[in-house]
Formats: sequence, structure tokens, C-alpha cells
Amino acid sequence: MIAFEAYLKENLVLLDGAMGSLIYEKGVFIDKCYDELNLSRPELIRSIHEEYLRAGAKVLETNTYGANRFKLKSHNLYDQMEEINSTGVALARSAAGDHAYVAGSMGPSGVEIEPWGDTTLEEVFQACAEQSGYLLKAGVDLFILETFQDIREMEQAIAAIRSISDLPVIAMMTVGEDGKTRYGVDLDDVTCRLLGTGATAIGLNCTVGPKPMLDFVESMSKISDKPLCIMPNAGRPQYTDGRMIYLSTPEYFSVYTKRFIDMGVRVLGGCCGTTPDHISKMANALAMKQTRIQHSIRIGIRPVTEEPLPEPVPMEEKSNLSRKLASGKQVVLVEMVPPRSTDISKSLEGAILLKESRVDAINIPDGPRASARMTGLALAVLTQNQVGIETVLHYTCRDRNLLGMQSDLLGAAAMGIRNILAITGDPPMIGDYPQATAVFDIDSIGLVHLINNLNHGIDVGEKRIGDPTAFFTGVGLDPNSVNPDHEIHRLGLKKEAGAEFIITQPVFDVASLEAFMERVDMGNLSLLAGIWPLVSLRNAEFMKNEVPGVYVPDAVIERIAKFDTREDQLKAGIEIARSMVDRVLGFVQGIQVSAPFGRYSLAVEVAEAILIRD
Repeated sequence: MIAFEAYLKENLVLLDGAMGSLIYEKGVFIDKCYDELNLSRPELIRSIHEEYLRAGAKVLETNTYGANRFKLKSHNLYDQMEEINSTGVALARSAAGDHAYVAGSMGPSGVEIEPWGDTTLEEVFQACAEQSGYLLKAGVDLFILETFQDIREMEQAIAAIRSISDLPVIAMMTVGEDGKTRYGVDLDDVTCRLLGTGATAIGLNCTVGPKPMLDFVESMSKISDKPLCIMPNAGRPQYTDGRMIYLSTPEYFSVYTKRFIDMGVRVLGGCCGTTPDHISKMANALAMKQTRIQHSIRIGIRPVTEEPLPEPVPMEEKSNLSRKLASGKQVVLVEMVPPRSTDISKSLEGAILLKESRVDAINIPDGPRASARMTGLALAVLTQNQVGIETVLHYTCRDRNLLGMQSDLLGAAAMGIRNILAITGDPPMIGDYPQATAVFDIDSIGLVHLINNLNHGIDVGEKRIGDPTAFFTGVGLDPNSVNPDHEIHRLGLKKEAGAEFIITQPVFDVASLEAFMERVDMGNLSLLAGIWPLVSLRNAEFMKNEVPGVYVPDAVIERIAKFDTREDQLKAGIEIARSMVDRVLGFVQGIQVSAPFGRYSLAVEVAEAILIRD
């Protein structure tokens, strides 16, 4: 391959996309030092590089964004600094081969610089020279400085690299939607100061999506005589169900790729929230502008390997529920919402009825709709101990940090809880106390990963815990999602993380559920359909209009609205629910029936078709 600087003179250049958000999507906890994964999870990092290479990236960035002395010291990894950086280069190089260039990625120091903090510019210079020296020694083709917020720090970083190397440097600052840095420097001043450095190409990355980025590029292009580089986020993140979701689609990026090129951008890529799909669409758009771009590379996939772990408990030995599903029998779960007080007498009465009716397990939500109730764990343990019926404990990521979750799960295992439904959780803003804070260290994907670790005998830090836990792990599914591709993608990640069964949101349109599931690779996952008996027209309208993830067809509303009395509306709701059960039994392994307002006899009546057969 020719030198990168020579290639840049004749070609448009496609960088890769996000590294950190993709690592997170693959189930790695956010408490990890992502740069250290070069050592502990090399196959994972290499596989991400390979995904971007197949998508069409011509430059692969090393997973060394935070591998500087300041950030590594905070993780007690400073003594591994050279190894982390050099291994990061080696992993990118092994994926790139002769098809792509390898760029040494360097981010900001992560510390406040004088006068805002006690770190000096000289210390920043030394830190950048140290990291870039390791990257240079390992054999990078160029350097990429990204997401810098302090122009002074950027100037020091470029000077540090130039003190040891003549390799190309791409320097990207980040600005807010007002076009200013965190410290109030406007875009024109940023551009002029970047032009005064030894950078080969200059530009912007992160913080904003394609539309604001295009506006900024227009301003920079009027000043800059150097090649421009941009890496926008996949739009502004949206807080949904306790997690941040980036909504800009790959197709949207394709449209803006052409606009960026028309505006004079020579180097393009993606930042937070972008995926290989985004880069693939950008590659196609770029190819239309310049046919010499290589965007159809095909290479083999190397599987991610793990350290040897204890043998997990087989699925059929985990719980009564898992044993029955493993044998091919259909199961019935009934939902029991914890009380708002310490009085569990009605809950225990309901549990006795459900046990006598041969219900397989009671499904206990964890603060549904962000409500303040008894913990699901407490009710689950009391119910199992006093009634002798198995439970499925919902467990959310909203209210506990990572350490608290691990502690709870170890305690739950010790108290006999065997079935867990891992969910992200509703944000506090929709609940009883909207001013309450949420934790969300991880989402449901990370929670499944945590449970899977425990099931293999290791904790969050991959330290041995003795005998493995034996949780039968379930996840939620919204077949009515406004973004079904995203929902299917997340389900795939949950399955990879260790999920074993699925419970859907309430089903009122079986045809839509069937069509959705035809697109899903179920593997060995068991599917349980959520069934909700509507008790009145008002209840049906509430479910349709105010409960996220629930789709109630107009035909269902109209059917219940034909009746004037609540008694007749209830009968209609029960008939609808029973018909849902009859129609889903052909392709699901069981049902979860809700008991509106604690009316467990209604749930038994709805599930009668399965309970009688068993």
C-alpha cells in the first residue's frame, strides 16, 4: 500500500465508526476500561475491526482512545500502558492486512488543565508524547486525535506527535450545537488555530449528528486550506426505557455523506452510536462519488474466545420452569404486582389459588411503571417459602449500581430464586416520584451478561465466586416496536449474552407477532407470549394510549365498546384474551397472563386451555 498521505491526495477516505458504544452493545460493562480489552478480550476488539473492514472502512482506528497515562492510572493500569497501546495496534493491523490503514487513536487526557485544573500544558505534552511514542513504535500509519474540547490541549498533542514523527495527523475537535467548545471558543477560532498546527487534516467529531455537522463544515470550508475530516454521532441520543438510543439510520448517513463530500470533506467516518451498517451505507455513497473506494472486502470471521470457565448448570436442572420448557411442554405464568405496603396477605391468597390451579410460576415485576412498591425479590422469596410455588423475578437496572445488582443476585440465588427476567426498567420520570434519580449503570443486555457470568462462576470483575449460580434467564421483547430492526438487533445481543427465554409485551394482534417472529433467529430461546385480559373499555383505551410497547388494534377497542356495562365489557375482554391464547399456542412455548387489579381468577380463566390440558 502507498503511504497514507499519498493516498489522501488522490482519494476520498472512509474511516470506521464507533468503538466504545459497539463494545457496550456487545455486553461489556461500562465499569471496564475499554482500552484494556486489547489484552483481556483481543478477539472481541479484532472482530469489531473486521466488521468495519467488511463494511468498507479504509482506515481502522486502534482501540486506544483512552490509553494515556492519566486515564490508565485511574484504572490502575499505567504499568500496562505500552502493552495496551502496542496490542491495540497489532489487533487493528491483523484485521486490516493489506486492505486498510491503521490509525493510532488518541483522545483527550480526561483531566482539567490549568487554570481549570491542576494539570499543566507541559504534563499534557509529555503524556501525548508518551502514548504516541508507543503507537509509533508499534507501527501505525497515521494518528487520529479526536473529541478534544480544549484547543490548547489539541495544540499540545499535535506538537508532541510532531516532536517524534512526521506521520500524518488528523486532528478533530468537538463542539456543541452552538458551534463552540466546552470552554467557549467558537468554530472560526478553532479552525484558525488548527490551521496553525502541524496537522495534516482537521475537522470535528462527536457531540452532534449529521445535520449540525454539515452546517459546521460549511463554516470551516470557508477558512481551511487543509483537508477536512468529520465523524458525526448517529444523531442526538434519545432517552428511552432507561437507555440512550441513537436514532440516525444508516440510510440517513448515506444521504449526508454525499452532502459532506459536496461541501469539500475528504475524510469521513462515524462517532457515537454508529455501527458497521452506517459505515457500509457511507461506503456505498462514497463509492458513487469515487469508484476507486474499496467497500466490498470479504474476510473470514474469527470467533471471540473466552477464558475456560466452570461448567454451567444445564438448563433442565435450573428450575421447574426450565425443566418443563426443556421437555417441550407449554407453561403458564401469571403476573403478581408487589403491594405498596408490607401487607402480603392478598398476594399469598392469590399465590395459593394459582398453585392449586396448576400455574407453573408467578411472574413478579420489579417496580413496574417506576412505582414505589415492596421489592420483587422480597415478595418472590416470601411467596416461594410460604406457598411453595416457583416465581420468575423481574430485575431492573434502574435502581441499583453494578455492585448492588451483583449483591442482590447472589443473595437471590442463596434464597432459592432460580428464574430471572432481566429488563432495563422504566425511567423514574413516569412513576410515583419523577424527581427520583436512576442509576442505569448497564441495561438489560449488560444485566444478562452479568447473570451469565454468575452462572459460569465469575463475578463482575471476572473473579471466581465458587459454585456457579443456576439462574434461568429471560428477557423482554416488544414485537410492536416502532423500530423493529433495532428490537431484533438487541434481542440478538441478549441471546449472545446468555438469554434463555423471552416474554413478550401483551399481545392483541397475533398476526403481527407471527410476522415479527418470522424475522427473529430464535435458536434455543423459548418464547412466552404476554396475554392481558382487558377488564373494561377504559382499561382497553388506557392500554392502547398510555402503556409503552403495547399495541391494541382498533378492532379490539370496537369489540369491547359494543357493550354498555362493565360486566359485559369484562366478558368481552376475557373472550379476546382466550382467543389470543388459542391462536398463539401453535408457535409459542407458553404464556404469561396478567391479572388486572389482582384478579387472579381471571388469569386462571384465560389460561384454562393450557391448565386443563396439563
